[in-house]
Parts: sequence; C-alpha cells; structure tokens
Amino acid sequence: MSLPYQIAANEVIDETIVSRSRFICYLSPCDSSESAKIFIKSVQKLHPQASHHCYAFVSGRPEDSQHYGFSDDGEPSGTAGRPMLAVLQGSTIGEICAVVVRYFGGTKLGTGGLQRAYGGSVRQALSLLTLKTKIPMVHKTLACQYNQVNDVLRVVELVGGYVVSQDYQTEVNLTLSIPETQLAGAAKQLQTLSAGQLKLFSLL
Repeated sequence: MSLPYQIAANEVIDETIVSRSRFICYLSPCDSSESAKIFIKSVQKLHPQASHHCYAFVSGRPEDSQHYGFSDDGEPSGTAGRPMLAVLQGSTIGEICAVVVRYFGGTKLGTGGLQRAYGGSVRQALSLLTLKTKIPMVHKTLACQYNQVNDVLRVVELVGGYVVSQDYQTEVNLTLSIPETQLAGAAKQLQTLSAGQLKLFSLL
C-alpha cells in the first residue's frame, strides 16, 4: 500500500558563495524524469555562461530507488550530483528536482569541498521549500442503480475520493478515484450499504 508523502509545492532559487564561486540552487516539483529534464534544460538556458549545471532528482516516492537521476556535469566524479541526490533522499521529499549552477570563482575547492558545497547548496534551498502532502490515489469502476448513486457519492466523499467520470445507461457506471489507504474501508462500506451488491473493480 502506498502511504501519503511530502512533495514540493513551489519552486525555490537560492544562492551561496564558497571561495568566490557562486552556487545557485534551483528546486522544482517533478513527477517524472521527463519533467525533470525539461526543468534542467530551462535552467541551463538561463545560465549559458555557467561553469557547470549539476543536478539530481527524485521523480517518485522519496524512498523509491528506481526513479532518480543525477549528473556531475564535468565536475570530478561523485562530487556534485551524488551528494545532491543524497540530500534529496535524506529529506524524505518526493517528486523534486534540484539543479545547482556553478560560476567558478578561481579557487579550486577539492573533492571534499565540492561535495560540501553542492550538498550544502541543496540543503539550504530545501529549508526554503513549501511542502504539501500527496495522497496516492487508485482508480476503480463501479456499476450501480440510479437510486444508489447518492449513497455511493457520499461514501466516496467521506473517504476523500472523487468521481472521474459517470455514464448513465440502464445502470450508472462510475469511474472513481479513491485514496489507496482508504480503499478497503470504502469497499466495505459500499458492500454494507447495498447488502453486497456494490463492488469496486479495477480499470481494464
């Protein structure tokens, strides 16, 4: 079962200076690797003269190890993208992308210095982020009689769901979006109301 988790509710831009190098961190919500790549390209266009455009993103749940990506963009391997990703994953925030733009200030920071600078830039920007809770939803179909519609809608509303579509034929066919954590309870309530007649089905 997918539990609710925190996601970004806004974009953030935050700048830090480390040994005369400018590190500008951009944070943005992203719910797919495609949306992350679009955001990364938009930041690259904003800063065509920057030395590096390093990034990290988690496009799914915060603990999902399958939906993430990162890049050092020319910095020594392991000094930018991976420490940025570690900060994102440690924040327990999902669906977020971070891009850190660096303008080189003339002083080399060394491996440890770069890791601290890139990771610290993301950590500082995260402190400015507004969060909201994402509730994983599942879509189900249900067929009912006309005189059962109000009861169904009441149950769906009580569990925090909503109607995606409705088709009124000889019976009413509903497509419902229901919080995954509430699915079992909703199914039980519907069966109780209808003496076992109302059942939720997965979309084909």
